[in-house]
Amino acid sequence: MPPVESGQHYEHPAALPDDLLMKECDWGRGRGSGPGGQNRNKVETAVTITHKPTGIHAQAGERRSQKENKSKAIKRLRLALATQHRIGVPIGEIGSALWRSRRQGERIVCNPDHRDYPSLLAEALDTLADAGWKQSKAAIRLEVSRSQLLTLVRHHPPALHLMNEERRKRKLRPLR
Repeated sequence: MPPVESGQHYEHPAALPDDLLMKECDWGRGRGSGPGGQNRNKVETAVTITHKPTGIHAQAGERRSQKENKSKAIKRLRLALATQHRIGVPIGEIGSALWRSRRQGERIVCNPDHRDYPSLLAEALDTLADAGWKQSKAAIRLEVSRSQLLTLVRHHPPALHLMNEERRKRKLRPLR
């Protein structure tokens, strides 16, 4: 993951607007399992979405409405992209406009259910990766406290698992 030159645009796929993200994806439909009675067996409400450039995919089929499943699948795809796909971090000053708007002092304010959460998580994980998964170094670059950075990552268990696996590889203690 090479660094991005200073001043160059930083945009993780998880942060793309819906219309641009959808242009990069393939969609599939199917029948979901679970509650729903006969309607579940007759109607293809399950949705699978694959981000073509990365091959990362997500699915949803627990709702009886294809529209609700599509919305859920997009959210899951954004979280999967944030967790599984790394991009380079600019040299020098970092922090997207979204990051700066969500930062209050050394705090980062965003509910994990909010639409912005996957974008913020992607930015945090990219910075952690760039910092060799050292929490203190990444927190300084992102201008937040170490505990706030950890809290942001901790809200998505697969991201916390990824961070700790990468830290173990580097003989750093896992964070909880």
